[in-house]
Amino acid sequence: MIKPRAWLPTPLLSILLLVVWLLLVRSLAFGHFLLGGVLAVAIPLATYRFWDLEPHVSNPWLLLRFALRVLGDIVIANVEVAWLIINPWRRLQPHFIEYPLMLEKRFTITLLANTISLTPGTVSANLRMDGKTLLIHALHVDDEEALIAQIRERYERPLKEIYECSTPP
Repeated sequence: MIKPRAWLPTPLLSILLLVVWLLLVRSLAFGHFLLGGVLAVAIPLATYRFWDLEPHVSNPWLLLRFALRVLGDIVIANVEVAWLIINPWRRLQPHFIEYPLMLEKRFTITLLANTISLTPGTVSANLRMDGKTLLIHALHVDDEEALIAQIRERYERPLKEIYECSTPP
């Protein structure tokens, strides 16, 4: 007998793929539903070997708090970047920063890099081959050490606490 996980390694992803397919074709016809279902099963089966293990979240409330913090920071950064751009009296000071990482797992490093890139005014440019330093470009930097401390406290420490300081069940 085939185990359900063997032919459906990620059921939630399969459901999401089916829903996205049906939304894209804008039809609930049997043929579209059937093709979407086949794709929703085949795509995860063909690709799951290349994925990292699913991360274990030790504290979902901390993850929610982190997500809300990032959303708030995105809104605030949008206003700050807009002000920097339209303010003719202020000269921008763009800068590349070598950010030393505390994180060790690829998944959490990727989340940190994406979080930095989502926040307007900063972008993750490169991860060094040793995985210990992230190159970040910032639109305006008054104090490099203050920016490093801000990223560490607002994003990196919570990610480390959520994903790396826990043990899977």
